[in-house]
Amino acid sequence: MTQEKEWEREYRTRKLVTLGEKPGADLMDFLRFLRRKQKVDFAGLHILDLGAGAGKNAEHLAGEGAHVIGYEISETALELARARAKDIPLTLGGSLAYEKRDIGSPYPLADSSIDAILDVTSSNSLDEAGRAICISESARVLKSGGWMFVRALCKDGDDNAKNLLKMSPGAEKDTYVMPEIGITERVWTREDFIAAYSPFFEIAQLEKKTNYSQIAGRSYKRNFWLAYLRKK
Repeated sequence: MTQEKEWEREYRTRKLVTLGEKPGADLMDFLRFLRRKQKVDFAGLHILDLGAGAGKNAEHLAGEGAHVIGYEISETALELARARAKDIPLTLGGSLAYEKRDIGSPYPLADSSIDAILDVTSSNSLDEAGRAICISESARVLKSGGWMFVRALCKDGDDNAKNLLKMSPGAEKDTYVMPEIGITERVWTREDFIAAYSPFFEIAQLEKKTNYSQIAGRSYKRNFWLAYLRKK
């Protein structure tokens, strides 16, 4: 369902991932949206972080009093996340737990047990079957009216992505294999993204944003979809 060996190698060599200490600007914008416009108080909420990596997003929310579960496939990433978690002061009563799990497989969580879900450029590495499970499982465990943040790779207007699709195509639609890294990525048109998520979620916001990513020491311009989804 996912590329466990490739992600383990990536967290050891770090040609793509950056560890950092704080969540990225896109996720922070989403959290501000929830806090200010939806009047969400994170204290006491149950949050699922899909592809938690080294834990910076999960740590931030646990520090705000949320009960966070982080799913991650890389053992190296989990070791980093658990080591960092020992130094987090959970003064607002939050909690933090990590599990090694393929996010393209069924989740051992009860129906409607989660208040919010994060998918920060994680499910784009799943194959189509795994991605379908990830989306349907997210909808199953999320409470009615709960929120999901998805940051996904955008095909529209991204010349770099279109070149990779041509020069290094993957096995499935709109996928490519990243040179030097071996990780497969899925890029989305607006229409395909809406078709995949709208059966399960109300799409409150879908914005295209251009960022620059460091990959194997080089800077690449990449487009992303930033989606604010609400469980129907």
